Amino acid sequence: NNRRQGKRMAAVACALGVLCAGVKGQTVVLLASPPAPAAVYHPIPVERLEDEYRLRSADDGKLFREEYNSLPGISTQGTCEEANKETNKEKNRYPNILPFDHSRVLLTQQEGDPCSDYVNASYINGYTEENKFIAAQGPKEDTVVDFWRMIWEQKVATVVMLTNLKERKEDKCYQYWPDQGCWTYGNVRVAVEDFTVLVDYTIRKFCVQYQGNDSSKTPRLVTQLHFTSWPDFGVPFSPIGMLKFLKKVKTVNPSFAGPIAVHCSAGVGRTGTFIVIDAMIDMTHAEQKVDVFGFVTKIREQRSQLVQTDMQYSFIYQALLEYFLYGDTELDVSSLEGHLLRLHNTHAPLDRVGLEEEFRKLTNMRIMKENMRTGNLPANMKKNRVLQIIPYDFNRVILSMRRGQEFTDYINASFIDGYRQKDYFIATQGPLAHTVQDFWRMAWEWKCHSIVMLTELQEREQDKCLKYWPSEESVTYGDYTVEIKADTLCDAFSLKDLVLTYGPVRTCEKQTRTIRHFHFHGWPEIGIPADGKGMIDIIAAVQRQQQQSGNNPIVVHCSAGAGRTGTFIALSNILERVKAEGLLDVFQTVKSLRMQRPHMVQTVEQYDFCYRVVQDFVDIFSDYANFK
Repeated sequence: NNRRQGKRMAAVACALGVLCAGVKGQTVVLLASPPAPAAVYHPIPVERLEDEYRLRSADDGKLFREEYNSLPGISTQGTCEEANKETNKEKNRYPNILPFDHSRVLLTQQEGDPCSDYVNASYINGYTEENKFIAAQGPKEDTVVDFWRMIWEQKVATVVMLTNLKERKEDKCYQYWPDQGCWTYGNVRVAVEDFTVLVDYTIRKFCVQYQGNDSSKTPRLVTQLHFTSWPDFGVPFSPIGMLKFLKKVKTVNPSFAGPIAVHCSAGVGRTGTFIVIDAMIDMTHAEQKVDVFGFVTKIREQRSQLVQTDMQYSFIYQALLEYFLYGDTELDVSSLEGHLLRLHNTHAPLDRVGLEEEFRKLTNMRIMKENMRTGNLPANMKKNRVLQIIPYDFNRVILSMRRGQEFTDYINASFIDGYRQKDYFIATQGPLAHTVQDFWRMAWEWKCHSIVMLTELQEREQDKCLKYWPSEESVTYGDYTVEIKADTLCDAFSLKDLVLTYGPVRTCEKQTRTIRHFHFHGWPEIGIPADGKGMIDIIAAVQRQQQQSGNNPIVVHCSAGAGRTGTFIALSNILERVKAEGLLDVFQTVKSLRMQRPHMVQTVEQYDFCYRVVQDFVDIFSDYANFK
């Protein structure tokens, strides 16, 4: 994630001039709002949202900055007397982010300690629901007992965490839960029940029990949803992960529970952003309009500085636009068959979203040519097989630069996220004669143990990929020697065990690694495989190999590294989710891939094939218990 965000973060940091620090004595440096005339920002009807977003984004987001700077900064009616008491000052992570007296969360006062009712947390309203949320700072080591006391006393069933424990070597939040087993915080015993790590967030389930005088109180389940993909500076690259996360929070939180506790480090920036997106989505359903400016103004009366930067403010609009344009495209496997019937029945009079229409929305996505500078450098152009398919700079695979040789860090390959892991796949083109050494260098440097090949060497009398392995014994490419150890033919694919040896001529030391090569047959250049079973089998075989070899990146390639490559990666992610959750979202899976590499899943047939393979998978394992 750091690799991906690096260049963007640096630019953002300069633009913001903001430093969020967690060490004692430092404050959250708040953006100085230049005095702006009292502008009026009316609610926006959802059908105008796209135009308004485009308007505000123009000129490097000038109108977003103006709107953000027009927000009231500090509440005129809010006092922070309790937070400023000498006994409570140490309980605040940042001395200038304090809860107002009128909206702070009060703990039960403990005998002999008049200040024991204080915690740096505030009640925040939702769209219509009063005190739907508690916005809190990330617990410090000496406030973690108060934090759990608050969770218990306020009957919180869901905790939303929007920061990592450390970011850029700075402490952002104390780890307030045990990794395994149980731990007691004051009178609250917290036991780990279960945890699930996904690409954008982690879900942890705790059994929480109060052990005070009245220890007969029934234990409760508390679910923590920890969003891990929010860079310290700036905002997530895309709102897709955040919207998925928000939906999960809504699904998990029981109707009978107390407020949802939301925290980042200070409990205002990301925390406010999350709360506003939730409320505005509710507003779109109720009124078909959004009022971001009005809502932020209102909740800043409950906790100052909610939504901390103009980037977070514009991200709210970005998330709302994403939601309005594409809606909720998630399906339960049980409704897949009916959905497919609707997708294929494009002649129904009221049916606007046939398969072609759904796919057309994907092809309308803008290709960010301005983010392909490295691949378009004259020295690198000849390394690209197809001129339209070039990796984006923010997630391209970087090779080590060869000493004294410029541009040797480039290969036409992109890191792609998996279902559970960032950068789990490397999507690349089939090697050319002059890039084959770079191909093996990439496999070596990124510690790959699996290569998936989805093209034949020649198709319709055209070269599609250089043969980069030996027919027998071994072949050498620069510093890398490839040896074939075994070659097995399965039903739909062949398996080769290759030994990759690295040893520069100048050294006597040689290092080796075994790589399994999966070559899928029966996928024509135009069209799709005859059935889905072979695809299900190869995905399962690759997964077994990954489990045995450690989950390092899987190299996936066809000829150009987009159509068939994108379809294979999409299906790997979709089937993994079906097995884990019984849910699928073909549209958003493919959309997310296209944001990471252009033209991933290239044709409507390939897109349809994603749906059909899932249907085949469900038919093969029709007993839902088998998914697990």
